[in-house]
Amino acid sequence: MIEINKVTIDSDFRKFIDFPHDLYQGDPNYVPELFVSQKELMDRKKYPFFLHSEVEFFLAQDHGKIVGRIAAIKNNNYNRFANTNVGFFGFFDCTENYEVAEKLLDTAKSWIREKGMSAMLGPENYSTNETCGLLIDGFDSPPVVMMTYNKTYYPGFFEKYGLQKKMDLFAYWLPIEDMPEKVLRVTKNVEERLKKHGITIRNINMKDFAEEVRKIKIIYNSAWQDNWGFVPMTSEEFDAMAKELKMIVDPSYTLIAEHNGEVVGFSLTIPDINKILIKIKRGRLLPTGLLKLLYYKNKVNSVRVITLGILENYRRLGVDACFYAKTIEIGLKKKIIGGEASWILENNVMMNRALQNLNGKVYKKYRIYEIPVS
Repeated sequence: MIEINKVTIDSDFRKFIDFPHDLYQGDPNYVPELFVSQKELMDRKKYPFFLHSEVEFFLAQDHGKIVGRIAAIKNNNYNRFANTNVGFFGFFDCTENYEVAEKLLDTAKSWIREKGMSAMLGPENYSTNETCGLLIDGFDSPPVVMMTYNKTYYPGFFEKYGLQKKMDLFAYWLPIEDMPEKVLRVTKNVEERLKKHGITIRNINMKDFAEEVRKIKIIYNSAWQDNWGFVPMTSEEFDAMAKELKMIVDPSYTLIAEHNGEVVGFSLTIPDINKILIKIKRGRLLPTGLLKLLYYKNKVNSVRVITLGILENYRRLGVDACFYAKTIEIGLKKKIIGGEASWILENNVMMNRALQNLNGKVYKKYRIYEIPVS
């Protein structure tokens, strides 16, 4: 008998967070999320998403054994920004039993319907500003930092339920040895031309981190505002993300473009610490996980290009090419094997073309689904 229950007490949240560790036990490509980060993400009193929106968490049990989980989400900021009326589901996991998946999705859909929404999209763990998308292609390697991973049977379950494709997200692999020399050479000339027009590129100043974050925040909320699925981050949300990223940011990979001293773009590439987290049992930093994280941090040999944004008036000038070239040059010096650029909307022609020009290949695909709830 499969029962779906709301998660209301701390012990149930612990079970909600820990369920994937048991589900994926023995999977060599599974990377456990850090328990402390997941706990904070779900803390209604601390995580800034809850200042403007609602989430309900559910666990599925079969004769007392946990067999699945899901979250139903009403993102008020997204609906206001996109002028729409939809809900989301996220944090989806279940055993290989379609009945469990069906009951979980039914529960989320029912909650979203009761909130007056017209459709359900997902998976999104709150929004596209957090982890999102169902892996549909590229199950042969672990996910990189802050990207999702799931069972191969999930896409089939979703399609059987009636969920339909809304948007695909691409992850490109960029092997460092395949970087076209011509691109790097031409970019040098582009950078010199930009300098003549007052546009320079520098590294982030970690000694003035708070001020740098303030400047970047403006670019982030402006550069992506026309992208499908985007919702601006509140100051509290952006600051929370920056605080978490500060622990793993390598300033040599964090680039800022300025025009006469004003920030007009930035690029963030971070070490793929999933290569460390995969070794941390059940996502617990204590007693030995923190030591592993500190010890292996500088030994990580791949990266993720996580964000690259430029104000509209400064696009097509070559700033993006300079960001990529400088990141590649740094990677060569650090002797990395390559990196993932992710995620890229399938309809983002400009970004897809730029990555293809760098010999990037789509090696993983993720999907956002949609279904009416009426």
